[in-house]
Amino acid sequence: MDLVKVIKNNILFCDLPEDIIRQELLPLSTRQPYRKGAGIIEPGDRMEQFGLILSGSIHLMHLYPSGKYSLFNILGENKVFGADLVCTGTQISRYSAQAARTSVILYFPSDMLLMPGMISEISREKIRARLLTLISNENIKKEYHIAILSQTGIRNRILTYLTMQADKKQSPAFEIPFSREGMAAYLCMNRSALSHELSRMQQEGIISFRKNRFTLLNWEESEKAWVNLDD
Repeated sequence: MDLVKVIKNNILFCDLPEDIIRQELLPLSTRQPYRKGAGIIEPGDRMEQFGLILSGSIHLMHLYPSGKYSLFNILGENKVFGADLVCTGTQISRYSAQAARTSVILYFPSDMLLMPGMISEISREKIRARLLTLISNENIKKEYHIAILSQTGIRNRILTYLTMQADKKQSPAFEIPFSREGMAAYLCMNRSALSHELSRMQQEGIISFRKNRFTLLNWEESEKAWVNLDD
């Protein structure tokens, strides 16, 4: 794996020349493997570094005292996580991160972003400018999630989520990044209730699906209410 090219392909570092990445960023980085199911961040952890996912994927979740959880994001290869936390005043996490698959993460110290001197000031300002775009995109995704959860009734939540995905892909047929368990956690509902409602919707000719591939059968008639998100 050419780490320089992988780093440059990420939104945070795409404005940096490869020689700068090689000379300034790589010496500060550390690589950490995780087995499937391993905890990466726990609530209350202080984040003094942020990570770039080299392989695998991670789940970002809110955990509740009852033992239940809600899944609010899945991040795959070449995605950054923890950058939002290192920019807060306390750097304390309020959510959990778990390896959804065997994963490898490349970590960078938060001081690289926050303090002068670790890298050149030109490089730091370029990364910080891109960081604003990254966090803004993540905030929009969180607003979408809130819009889904604000819907009353299981069917309305499902249809809102699937319509967003269809409009994002500009196609009535699309794949979602969730297993059925993950989809239920993202929509904050019981898995069996979700499966039951999906089956009813398929029987009624509203959707068709196989595993994580869905088709909205009346998508062309629906109003395109959701804008595309930057990945």
